[in-house]
Amino acid sequence: MTKEFTEARIRAVMARHKAGFSKKLGQNFLADPEAIRLIAEGAELGEQDHVIEIGPGIGVLTLALAERAGRVTAVEIDRKLIPILQQTLTGLDNVDIIQEDILKVDIGALQEKVRGEHPGLEHLKIVGNLPYYITTPIIMKLLEEDVPAESITAMMQKEVAERLTASPGTKAYGAITLAVQYYCTLETIAQVPAESFVPKPKVDSTVLRLDLRKEKPVDLIDEKLFFEVVRAGFSMRRKTLLNCLTGVKGMSKEEMSGFLEGLGILSQRRAETLTMEEFAQIANALGE
Repeated sequence: MTKEFTEARIRAVMARHKAGFSKKLGQNFLADPEAIRLIAEGAELGEQDHVIEIGPGIGVLTLALAERAGRVTAVEIDRKLIPILQQTLTGLDNVDIIQEDILKVDIGALQEKVRGEHPGLEHLKIVGNLPYYITTPIIMKLLEEDVPAESITAMMQKEVAERLTASPGTKAYGAITLAVQYYCTLETIAQVPAESFVPKPKVDSTVLRLDLRKEKPVDLIDEKLFFEVVRAGFSMRRKTLLNCLTGVKGMSKEEMSGFLEGLGILSQRRAETLTMEEFAQIANALGE
């Protein structure tokens, strides 16, 4: 089914419904059957899975998800695309379409509602071709709200994926790296060139699967303080750890210098050289 959605057909469908591609909403629809297959397979779906799809567009990926999952709830913010989705997905009895902003959806309540109506859908997985401009807010909403999902399989700008998967000591490593890796393990599913989309974006994309951890990678006394330390550490990338962390918990520069020295962490290091374990060490010591 998904192979029918070539660039020509996508443009024809949009034209027939007098619908344009919204730059404001970051609409770039996938027109690559191989990429669609890789995303659907990479999400590792089965009959017991309820999938929430973020931004289904005209339903190209939705079709592939519905073939594999027990049920799909497609959440689309753009009202003009709803009639197209209803037509594209005609005949599929395991797909629901919701016109809503994913940032305003109560994912937990939605999952409970679907499980109540369709017993047996024990697992929630989230899949989406995320708009570039809002990728990070969507991912962090899902992680920070502790949604009952097992995984998030997301297409995103290649540069963002590089930041999420980065290692200490690299240019891409930053606060968002630590935040996402604290909540998830990550696996790269596919690289998708700009030519695979309609309209063609200016950058290439990467598909990642974020598997939510059952146990966090570090033990923290105060999770909020840990993220405060991480954000402070990366607040001025060219500055030393001492300069960035001065003021945290009201500590002066002299106090912070002695504090870091006591932990065996050189105050002249930069945040991008610290591991998650070292940030946790600092936060836990501050918490005590």
